[in-house]
Amino acid sequence: MVCKKLIVSYLVVGIVFNANAQNYWKKNTGKTAKVIFTSSKTNEKMVDKGIIKFEKMDQPKETDACIFVAPEFKYQKLIGIGGAITDAAAETFYKLPKNKQKEIIDAYYGKNGLGYTVVRTNMNSCDFSSDSYTYVRDNDTSLQSFTIAHDEKYKIPLIKEAQQAIGNNFTFYFSPWSPPAWMKSNKSMFKGGRLENTFYQTWADYYIKFIKEYEKRGINVWGLTVQNEPMATQTWESCIYTAEEEGTFLKNNLGPTLWKNGYKDKKVMIWDHNRDLIYQRATTTLGDSETSKFVSGIGYHWYETWNNKTQLFDNLIETQRAFPNKFLAFTEGCKEQFDMSKIYEVSLGELYGRNMINDFNKGTALWTDWNILLDETGGPNHVGNFCFAPIIADTKTGEVHYTYEYYYVGHVSKFVKPNAQRIGTSSNRVALTSTTFMNENGQLVTVVMNDTDNDIDAHLWIEGMSAKLSAPAHSIQTVIL
Repeated sequence: MVCKKLIVSYLVVGIVFNANAQNYWKKNTGKTAKVIFTSSKTNEKMVDKGIIKFEKMDQPKETDACIFVAPEFKYQKLIGIGGAITDAAAETFYKLPKNKQKEIIDAYYGKNGLGYTVVRTNMNSCDFSSDSYTYVRDNDTSLQSFTIAHDEKYKIPLIKEAQQAIGNNFTFYFSPWSPPAWMKSNKSMFKGGRLENTFYQTWADYYIKFIKEYEKRGINVWGLTVQNEPMATQTWESCIYTAEEEGTFLKNNLGPTLWKNGYKDKKVMIWDHNRDLIYQRATTTLGDSETSKFVSGIGYHWYETWNNKTQLFDNLIETQRAFPNKFLAFTEGCKEQFDMSKIYEVSLGELYGRNMINDFNKGTALWTDWNILLDETGGPNHVGNFCFAPIIADTKTGEVHYTYEYYYVGHVSKFVKPNAQRIGTSSNRVALTSTTFMNENGQLVTVVMNDTDNDIDAHLWIEGMSAKLSAPAHSIQTVIL
């Protein structure tokens, strides 16, 4: 099938204002807000487009397209936003010239970058590795041969560069894709298989070894997921757990082993797979109080459907209602089936905007993109599972490409800071999707997205005051007061 490339536009505006005082807006007629704009149609990216003014507006009419923000209604706090530093990302990074390496670090973690604070990585190899590897020799049940020398060549240096740039808000966690082959029922790291019961404790000890080695190198481990995608039998590294099996391993082995080794503070996340089964997994695994005490959060991905406009977002809010004391964490998502000719399509950004806004509105507290960087093939990937990333680097020419994914994520992550609290927000038009956060300093950040083919004029309405917004077709917006 041959598809014609559509030229479309998108806009990102962030609205930041002081809302500490009750009825703040009613007392401040004429306040103005700065608009930050990005459009594929005009080829503008995060450009200052001037100001909008807030004026008195009592009861809106049904004919008025509006985004309603109610600062007195506060929900979950943001842990952070970031992306994964995989083998593929790190290997690509160190193939680039030094000036391009610095550019990428600044683009994500620098003072004028996207404000990333979260880093995820893989324990043992994953599909986004150039080879399949573990940290021990075959059949070493004592784990005496454990070494992370493999990670010291590329991954650890890049993680440390990110850590240095982020500073105190650095939030690092890891996920395993598969135990060593000799611990598994199918004797392979690939194509699913299960962790053999006789190796439950050996595998739990493996996590401890990994944490200790990373922390010896100054990389503080904030948390971990029990298993990446525990219901996926992949052609690459994978391992299957039912909800009961994950709970048994966590209750009897991993949880007690973490606590026994002084790691009670590590944030353990279960599931780490798609939204489709998140409610069933959470209610089953966390139904046991002895298991639940070891769990801080519930991780998930976005690959539950091929139609990227019909993700099962409501499953998140049901899970949050069932377990209000566990945080929701988006741990991975990307656009699959890489095609270098499509890296500048706005649909890539809209995929991210749609997911981020809905995820946050359903209670998500941590949001982690997949690879921060990939090469001109969408890899490296040792099984050919090539994908898109926010930044694509051509390792042959040294050129760095910023996709719309980068800008869409940035119009949230650049303005919404760790510990910001989500604020009540509603839209009266299906075409307009929106979310709001209040930063610790009292600033509000509202994001509004229009991914339809129609331009929409709307009002941002707060406590009887409103500012006129232009939401062009295929746009996402923010505003700063």
